[in-house]
Amino acid sequence: MKKVVLSLLIAYLLGSINPAAIVAKFKKKNLREEGTKNLGATNTMMVMGKKWGALVMAFDIAKAYLAVKIAELLVPATAAVAMASGFFAIVGHCFPFHMKFKGGKGLAAFGGVVLAYSPGLFLFLLSTAVILILIVNYSFIMPFYASVAFPLHVALHTDSVVAVLFAFAASLLIFVKHFGNFKKACRGEDVKVREYIRTKLFH
Repeated sequence: MKKVVLSLLIAYLLGSINPAAIVAKFKKKNLREEGTKNLGATNTMMVMGKKWGALVMAFDIAKAYLAVKIAELLVPATAAVAMASGFFAIVGHCFPFHMKFKGGKGLAAFGGVVLAYSPGLFLFLLSTAVILILIVNYSFIMPFYASVAFPLHVALHTDSVVAVLFAFAASLLIFVKHFGNFKKACRGEDVKVREYIRTKLFH
């Protein structure tokens, strides 16, 4: 039981490390007041450029991946603890205690959990999500798609009911955190992906 609690605590603390906030402080920027006003990889990219955005994304993915792998080492052969640790890493990212519980939206951290669970599934979801984003032209489709596909896959391929429940909990959190993007897209206020790629990424 102590190892389970330790796994969850480590996961939350790892998740609460926010590289976007660290980079913003280094670059003397306030991501809460610029771009999408979110402390995440996408806003870092929009405000500070591709390299910083990619760095933040890689860090966010890695911290959640590491949280799951640490749990697997501490409590071997226990899918429930691994998935619970992934969930707690996402919670830490979204609600870090040292930032008044106001963090990012958790998509990259969610990606890290998926990667730790199955690299093949991670690549499949990423590639198909990119196609969907280019078709729909709004980024909200990625978290919505992933938050439906991932828990369903876990439910079909994992015997642990607890692991499935934590997969659904993580997915629900991602869905809720990105629902505002969906509403902005419906109002035509969100950034259009194809236009952003054309004018920003390849400019």
